[in-house]
Amino acid sequence: MPAGSNSAWRPATVAAALLLLGACSSSVVREAPPRGGMRPVVSRPRPGASIVVQRGETLYAIATRSGVSVLDLASWNALAPPYTIYPGQRLRLYPGGMQPPQAAMRRPVGPSTPARSAVAPPPVVAPPASGFPWRWPAEGTLAGRFVAGEPTRQGVDIDGVEGAPVRAAADGTVVYSGAGLVGYGELVIIKHSEAWLSAYGHNRKRLVNEGQQVKAGQQIAEMGHSGAPRDMLHFEIRYNGKPVDPLLYLPPR
Repeated sequence: MPAGSNSAWRPATVAAALLLLGACSSSVVREAPPRGGMRPVVSRPRPGASIVVQRGETLYAIATRSGVSVLDLASWNALAPPYTIYPGQRLRLYPGGMQPPQAAMRRPVGPSTPARSAVAPPPVVAPPASGFPWRWPAEGTLAGRFVAGEPTRQGVDIDGVEGAPVRAAADGTVVYSGAGLVGYGELVIIKHSEAWLSAYGHNRKRLVNEGQQVKAGQQIAEMGHSGAPRDMLHFEIRYNGKPVDPLLYLPPR
């Protein structure tokens, strides 16, 4: 299929793109809770218990097997629609405020100790190194920043002019070129290694095809506003399927 064509949506290709955005080499499930005709489930929280997602499992199947509702399971694990899960992810089977019984039993009994006047800050975790240089994918104004845990802010937004070049941020292979993922518009995904990929959304026109090798700085699309209210590029960097802050990797400017 030529890049930028208006041919019919291909379910298999879109499923592959969902796979790539959730985990570079693992499957991803995006699932909304079923509606209508279903008896409401009374959740039975299991403090301290968790479950690891296996390949091919859905949020609904895990919730049913664990005796909780899909919405409760999603809420307890801060999953926002469309409820993306991926193999190897650990899901908690209880609300965040509940304490495992074992922890309560181990609590020392005796005179209370005075609270510390200051809480030590959490340790700073260094971002993973990619091992190769990154470059900005487009010229323009930084209009939106990455926010960890916020489903709608998993990358950066760069405001620009319609038709402006969108360029590959690093060498790699185009693994998706299409418009089947809701919320991304005309989208290009480039795989840079087994662990790293980048995504370029809301383009006016895609200029590359799946399987094509690209070099850093090579034009891969034209900026636009497909699926967006204004001309912009939504740019994401993902490590093992998880979004990371692109500003930690892009050079200062």
